[in-house]
Amino acid sequence: MQPDSALDHDPATAPPRASLVVPASDPRKVAKALASDADEVVLDLEDAVAATAKDSARAHVVEVLGGAPARDIAVRINQIGTAWCHRDVLDIVAAATTPVTLVVPKVESAADVGFVDRLVRGARAVAIADGRTPQVQIDVLVESAAALRDLDAILGASDLLRAVVIGYADLSADLGMPSAGESSLWDATRSQVVAAARAAGRALIDGPWLSTAADEAFTHDRGRARAMGFDGTWVIHPAQVSEATRIFTPSDEEVAWATRVVDTLAASVAEGAGAVALDGQMLDEAVAVRARSVLARAGHQEGAR
Repeated sequence: MQPDSALDHDPATAPPRASLVVPASDPRKVAKALASDADEVVLDLEDAVAATAKDSARAHVVEVLGGAPARDIAVRINQIGTAWCHRDVLDIVAAATTPVTLVVPKVESAADVGFVDRLVRGARAVAIADGRTPQVQIDVLVESAAALRDLDAILGASDLLRAVVIGYADLSADLGMPSAGESSLWDATRSQVVAAARAAGRALIDGPWLSTAADEAFTHDRGRARAMGFDGTWVIHPAQVSEATRIFTPSDEEVAWATRVVDTLAASVAEGAGAVALDGQMLDEAVAVRARSVLARAGHQEGAR
């Protein structure tokens, strides 16, 4: 795929820490989510919407997007091969007046991503002819053993791809694993996804904790995800937003460390120095990348409030 700068996301933009998922068929919940402090609102057209309500839910998404919402919006479209997928993509791109992310469920191959990529580009060509340039990016939901097997190819299939999200409910069913319980059962899967996403330069968003409470179990598991390298998480209830945001936000101590690293390296370059140390640790490019990432996320926190 050839890059298209008007479509591609900005790699310097930090991914969402808390993405609040709501059924697009419920206007009350959508309005509440749009008024929340979540970094991103995910309007769900797939699992949370009955077949008889698909068209009206899509019409509501089009209405929301047409109102130029002053916040980050993603839309989970229906699965490729269903009666609704084509129309979801075409109508969303046609309606977008601000940047939007399409979340593609149950992706199993690079061909699936390529299919959505081509639909987006075609819909965007129509919009350009009408004088608009919608900005669209793609997230993929990993929900099957096949997706895990072909993850490297999937994540390299489109320049529009922003992030990978783990869909635990469907994935657990496909793998024969429990969807709830000890979170360490998912360590191997999470590690596989982290390595593949980082190698491809994609962001990592954890799938939702399958409970609406922001309790100790939620905090423990989301903290574990952050420690494993995830950038943020989906949440399914507004009560989880603040705790998820806190977990995936760099602490004051992390920001202070990152600032010192960047300042120390800048000073060493200005002075023409070679190797430089900070608090007994040699600073190299790997440490610098980590420090800049922390500061980017801290800046995103300030800019989002």
